[in-house]
Formats: sequence, structure tokens, C-alpha cells
Amino acid sequence: MINVVVIYTDGACRGNPGPGGWGVILNYNGILKEMYGAEKQTTNNRMELMAAIQALEALTKPCSVQLNSDSSYVLKGITDWLPNWKKRDWKTAAKTAVKNEDLWRRLDSVITKHKIEWKWVKGHSGNVGNERADALANLGIDSLR
Repeated sequence: MINVVVIYTDGACRGNPGPGGWGVILNYNGILKEMYGAEKQTTNNRMELMAAIQALEALTKPCSVQLNSDSSYVLKGITDWLPNWKKRDWKTAAKTAVKNEDLWRRLDSVITKHKIEWKWVKGHSGNVGNERADALANLGIDSLR
């Protein structure tokens, strides 16, 4: 039987660039695991990507995943842009280098292990999972002090 994990991810930045954090909630059959982390100098997009990466890297075996994110950047990147970036050797349609290529490559390598349903959720709209992931991302930033 394949495991089903519901994940909420969020990234935050105070200044863009500036100190940033990522937050993750993993829910497997009602068992919750929360994680967060931070970087001293980063961007919001990098923290959104890092949240998804950390969540998926935390899974110890192949899973069926519902990954919820309020980041259009991550969701469009993974579902629309990534295949073409790879075909063009990590260049955009405008033939420029893909921003955050290091993290996109890392995310690309970890998604192959799982069956993932990518879901967009509206941020700061009362969604309990998204609000908690946001709070964890901010805890990450606070941990830098």
C-alpha cells in the first residue's frame, strides 16, 4: 500500500533579498511533523523552493503526495516551465540562465521518487495548513537572531 502524505509549504523573506525562512507541515494519517529553516541572505522564491525541497527530502520512502503551496512561482515552475528548461539546457525561452537553477535541479531530482499532486492555495486567506507553514517560515527567520 502506498503512503499518502499531505504537505503544506511556505517561504518568507524580510526584504527581498534579505533574511528568509521556509516552513513545512507533513501530515501522514493524522501524524504531523513540522520543520523550518532559514538563510541569512536569500529571496522569497528561493525559500518557497527550499520549503518544497525540504518537505520531499524528509520522506523516507516513495509516497503519494498532495503538496499545497501558495507559490505560483513553484507551481508554474514545476508543472509548466521545468520540462522546457531541461530541454534547453537550463535556459529560459529568452535564452538566459534559469534563476535558482541549483534549487530547481535539486527539486527535479527529488520529485522522481514520489507521485505528487501539486495544489495551489491562496496565501493569507485562513487556510489552516498554509497559515501554519507561514508561521513556521517566520520562526525560521526569527531563529537567525
